[in-house]
Amino acid sequence: MAKRTNKYKLTLEELALANENDLTNGPLTLEFDNHDNLFNIINAVKSKGIFEDENQSTEFAIGLKMFTEVLLKNRENELFKELQPAIGAFMKKLKSR
Repeated sequence: MAKRTNKYKLTLEELALANENDLTNGPLTLEFDNHDNLFNIINAVKSKGIFEDENQSTEFAIGLKMFTEVLLKNRENELFKELQPAIGAFMKKLKSR
């Protein structure tokens, strides 16, 4: 039986560019799945008060969960071998806060 996952859609839009010579891009929409409920994770990170800026809590939670999900799906990839122990330790430290 296939493992059930949560499905998400993320849209990224440029609002302003630091370098006016950079080419502008249209919105990027990405559909993906994650084994965790991302909104629960975002709320948990916010409640820990790790960052003064609530937006940074959201950025951190989304970035970390998207990265670690890709890492889990590609755990046999040599690129991630050295990171896996450090990420595991980091996640335990984060959850214990």
